[in-house]
Amino acid sequence: MTAALPRTAREVRLTAVPGGLPAREHFAVVEAPLPEPEAGQVLVRNRHFLVFPGLRTLIGGEVDGLPLPRLRTGDVLFGPAVGEVVAAPADSPLRPGVAVAHMLGWREYALVAAAGCTPLDGVLPDPVAYLSPGSAAYGALTRLAEVRSGDVVFVTGAAGAVGSLAGQIARLLGAGRVIGSTGSADKAERLVSELGYDAVVLRGAGSVAAQLGQAAPEGIDVLVDTVAGEQLTAALAAARQGARFALVGALSGQMSARRDGGSAPMEIDAFRLVVKGVSLRGYSGADHPEVERAWTSRFGDWLRSGAISFPHTRIAGIDHAPQALRELIEGRHFGAVVVEL
Repeated sequence: MTAALPRTAREVRLTAVPGGLPAREHFAVVEAPLPEPEAGQVLVRNRHFLVFPGLRTLIGGEVDGLPLPRLRTGDVLFGPAVGEVVAAPADSPLRPGVAVAHMLGWREYALVAAAGCTPLDGVLPDPVAYLSPGSAAYGALTRLAEVRSGDVVFVTGAAGAVGSLAGQIARLLGAGRVIGSTGSADKAERLVSELGYDAVVLRGAGSVAAQLGQAAPEGIDVLVDTVAGEQLTAALAAARQGARFALVGALSGQMSARRDGGSAPMEIDAFRLVVKGVSLRGYSGADHPEVERAWTSRFGDWLRSGAISFPHTRIAGIDHAPQALRELIEGRHFGAVVVEL
């Protein structure tokens, strides 16, 4: 173990499984001994980690079909992180100083299997950009919805981590009109002024269906849906012939205090799906393993040229991470939420 390293480091643990939505009191930031890596492991000093809505589902326990395990009382939270290797066995392919991405965020230092680390290749100009979930938006728009020149695209949850990139990507892929939805007037203004949305449907300001009808009087060709619920119903009512719907998330159910984070039941007009020839497909990155590399390459080019931005909020310090999760659930932030250590 390198002498300069501390003997202990902080991590965020789940102290109680909530009956509804998780809040600050369900977590604790605690000191834990710093382990020494053994064969096949490296010790990483985390610099940033992503606060992502999937944690709500993992804490709620409805994880059927998910590739990640549920979180139980006493567990350390986890999620995408970037940092640098600070200690490794002599025979490790990863040497101290190498910047890596991995899945053991929510702690200052992470003992990670070397095979679970991805060295950062410098394709993206800022290491924090490797935490962007934009590959889901890119995959949905290129593999499922297949945006065509002039398409009218509707993005639900447009101010979220995925949605804030989806609208920009749709435009770069040739969309003629991009419409978003959000629940905040301030976010709506930013979607138009900063991210180039043509119109915004504001939840809580009247009928979603009526607002979408005004924003897209001739209907929509593509939906990138992160919310489901009422907004998916409204999108179906506005669908043009042959519209392509890509479902990336279901926040309306996932963030409901009345559910456990792993379901979002709703009623769909199947007759309209048939008559309009609408395709309705869920996007899973595991089904499209090639997308991550393709997205990173294009994302890097777009970032360097200024064609795209990576909207995100940086929260300083691990002590504020539990509150950042609550604020994410409440929709307080614009873009991705990243804790900076």
